[in-house]
Amino acid sequence: MKRYLLIFSLLFLFTQCKQETKKTTEKKPAKSTVKYAKGFDIISENGAKKLVIKKAFQSSHEYFSYTLSDKTNLTKKEIKVPVEKMVVTSTTHVPMLELLNAENTIVGFPHTKYVSSKRTRNRIDKGFIVELGLEQDMNTEKLIDIEPELVVGFALHPNTKLYQNIKKTGIPVIFNGDWLEETPLGRAEWIKFFGALYGKEKEADSIFNNIEKEYLKAKEIAKNSAKQPTILSGSMFKDVWNVPAGESFIATFYNDANLNYLWKDTKGTGSLPLSFESVLEKGQHADFWFNCGLYATKEQLTTANIHYKEFDAFTNNKIFSIGHNKGETGGLIYFELSPVRPDLVLKDLIKITHPNLLPEYKLTFYKEVE
Repeated sequence: MKRYLLIFSLLFLFTQCKQETKKTTEKKPAKSTVKYAKGFDIISENGAKKLVIKKAFQSSHEYFSYTLSDKTNLTKKEIKVPVEKMVVTSTTHVPMLELLNAENTIVGFPHTKYVSSKRTRNRIDKGFIVELGLEQDMNTEKLIDIEPELVVGFALHPNTKLYQNIKKTGIPVIFNGDWLEETPLGRAEWIKFFGALYGKEKEADSIFNNIEKEYLKAKEIAKNSAKQPTILSGSMFKDVWNVPAGESFIATFYNDANLNYLWKDTKGTGSLPLSFESVLEKGQHADFWFNCGLYATKEQLTTANIHYKEFDAFTNNKIFSIGHNKGETGGLIYFELSPVRPDLVLKDLIKITHPNLLPEYKLTFYKEVE
């Protein structure tokens, strides 16, 4: 009997030890704070924080994972945070840094004339931000001189020679794919990408949550309209009229504004190349025409194509453009600010098409083509 008790006790202790060992070696589940964006993730796993880029280029499914650390180690793919000296390469990055009060960390930018924000333009004018040339042909000598801790890149293809050369100098490069997101809130959520790099995740979460709240609130308000105005979108380029496909983020804006976008049932997340004749046949009697290129006047429109005047929206003065609202050096405010403020884009669309629903709101991006 004593022998059996001894064996039982030993088996019990062995089982307990095995269970304890399993508990201590078992990985904690990864937690993510990203809700809408498909192109990146921020994961906390076993005490380490990782920034994962899931889509940085078109037609690419390659993942890039970086551990956010207190030092940079390119071999181990570790990035030091918070970043104190950064080069960004797209104007869409600038408002996100400003919302995080981190624009003073920008030390270089390609083609600074496209930056419209007054806060960052002031830093450019004072020489705090170095002009680095064209975005796909940056001056690497100047880049090395300013010694950034990180370059946030933007590229159409993964094998961009420019960024390969930058990496060879020992300067880390992380690609930002906000422009590839297929929903308005997905694009705006990339502010969390920068929040992670600056150790400002709580601030980024709070900012995004407010943008999301305002967007969803405006979407609900739009539902109060019983009428759905018909919408024509896009314009001619050479012999092709590009309209947003029905699954694109632009089409999402129209749907969320409770509008009847005439190509809403088409497939695709990009643009549909159509002939002028097919667009005229379907959209001649549309109530509103948005995104007619960068034209500011009807005269400019008819100079580009005399047949534009055949649309009812032209005759009824219901054409709205983003071309009026520019920074002091000519950059378009819409291209810079709208990705992180989709709530304002949606409110613009609602104000124009359902004016009684937002009586106090003033347009941010759009203006009537006169």
